[in-house]
Order: sequence, then C-alpha cells, then structure tokens
Amino acid sequence: MSETKIKWGVIGSGGIAQRRTIPEGIVLAKNAQLVAVFDVNADVNNAVATKFNAKAVKSIDELLKSDIDAVYIASPVNLHLEHTVACAKAKKHVFCEKPLGMTVADAEQMIKVCKHESVVLGTGLMMRFLAQHQAALKLIKDGKLGKPVYGRAQLSCWYPPIPGAFRQDPALGGGGSLMDMGSHCIDLLEMFFGEVESVSCFINNTVHAYKSEDSAVVSLRFKNGALATVDSYFCIPDNSSKNILELYGSMGSILAKGTIGQGIAGEMTAFLEGDTAGYDANQARTADNGLVINPTPVNMYLAEIEEFSSALLEKREPTNSAAIGLQSQKVLTACYQSAKTGNIVKLD
Repeated sequence: MSETKIKWGVIGSGGIAQRRTIPEGIVLAKNAQLVAVFDVNADVNNAVATKFNAKAVKSIDELLKSDIDAVYIASPVNLHLEHTVACAKAKKHVFCEKPLGMTVADAEQMIKVCKHESVVLGTGLMMRFLAQHQAALKLIKDGKLGKPVYGRAQLSCWYPPIPGAFRQDPALGGGGSLMDMGSHCIDLLEMFFGEVESVSCFINNTVHAYKSEDSAVVSLRFKNGALATVDSYFCIPDNSSKNILELYGSMGSILAKGTIGQGIAGEMTAFLEGDTAGYDANQARTADNGLVINPTPVNMYLAEIEEFSSALLEKREPTNSAAIGLQSQKVLTACYQSAKTGNIVKLD
C-alpha cells in the first residue's frame, strides 16, 4: 500500500460505478487511484477501462490478483456477500454499495469475514456526506433544533419495467423502492435523530407490476422519542418528486428540497427560534425567511471515497463503516416484516 494513495479495483463497473463513483469519486480523489475494473458485460467494462485509464480484467480472480488495495463493489445486491468474501480472502479492503447483502445475516457474515481476514469493510451511503446534511447535523448536535420531534425524508423516481433490472426483482435486489431509495432516507434520519426503535410500514405495487414494490411508506419511532416518515416510490415522475427533507424540533425546523438524491446541493433553510418562546394563542406565523444553509458544495461520491481511503491510510475506522450498513439492514428487515404482518415491529 502506498503511503499517499489507495489503489482501487471495481466489481460491477457499469451502472452507478460508471456514472458516478468512478468519474466523480475514485478518479478525482487525491488519495485514490483506479487500477482495474471488472463487469460481467465485457463491452461495458472495456469502455469504462478505456475511458478512465484502467485495466479491464476478465474475472474477479484476475481483479484480485491485480496490484490493488481495496475493491469497490457495485454488483447486484444478491452478489454482495459472495464478492465481499472473495475480496476479504484475497486480503483486499472492501467498500460495498448499500445494502450490505440481502439480509441482516448477509451483512453480519460480511462483517465477520472481513474482521477475520483483517480487512476493512465500508458501506456506500453517500448522502451522509452532502455538505448541507452535515451542516444540518451540526445544528442538531449543537442543540439549535432543541429536542428532536419529527422528521420526513422523501426519495422517488420513475422506474418503469426494465428486463433484467435487479432492483425490480427481490430475489436479486432484496426489495424495490424501499430497499433502494428508502434506505438512504432512513439512514439520513438515523444520522440526524439517532437509532430507530420501532417501525410500521406499507409497501405496494401501485403502478408497475414487477416483483419488487414500487411504493413504500414507513413510520419510524426513534429511541429518543422522535417520530418520522419516509416515502419512496418507483412510480412518480422524476420532476414531480422534490425529494423533501424536513427536520423539526422543540426550537425550530430545518426544511430542504433536492438535498436527497445524487446532486451536490439542494435548497435548505433553518427556522430557529431558541428556547424563549411562550404560548401564542393565535399561533401566528411571521414572514421570517429563515437562515439559508448553503455551505460550499461537496461531491458525495468524492467524499465517500476520500474518507474510506483516508481511513485505510491512517489505519482507523471509516465514518462510512460497516456498522451503518448493518443498522440499515436491521431497520429495513423490520420494515418488510411490518409490511408483511401489518404489525408495528420493534428492533432488537
């Protein structure tokens, strides 16, 4: 391992890797270098390798024999466990797209194997790194929001039936809109409010007839008493969903749109009133425009790769660790159990 750069390989070079993580993350990171890529689609893999000056390998075994330190796994979810185990046994650190495998058991096995092989496992939940989300988190940690009361996070898109799309078959992706997009929303709310205590969930196929759900609504209760809702749909046109984030506390609110997603910034405003307000029987609203939260944008894909690479170089636990991936799996499992049984499900 170089003292200044982590050498990266990629499993699943098409999809999100090709669109975002390679060009915006690995290639641009000051402490990373793209070395080799693999995808089952050889044509796509060769194109990615040529475009980003990497070696196109023909198998995972060849990838793992390359001069690399870490592997970014962006393969279909049902392959995450298999690919993570292979990387760990080859003594390569692993940065895996969420979710960590198909189940809690998969995530736990991934963690166990990586620990046994003395390699680091991280989770790709990049929305934590958005500058506005970090600014909101600081306000909450500084007590500016008061006691957390309620949150809402929304992420939806139009995702029509596509032959072979793993997100549309729970046997390949673990679930649909909830697993793919709701997971980001739940993770963000846990970053802001702490761990979830119990959930209630509805899922449905409202428009599309594929095997995974195209609609999901989750109610969350946090250990600190705060409540929240998450709505995630594969059947709402892209421009019709504004990806709303709302955080309310006893001393104000933080309201945003467009911060949840793949972009580098949205619109976010804080309305903070302190702890001196008395009861107003008229419940009057003022024309206060609030505090616009607009820090210097940070590319989330760049930030997550640089954080994981820095952690490896500094021999420390990354903030985008396996722990957040395991917690995400536990909450998602409870959500699907609730949807199936119609009951509120408490997390262990």
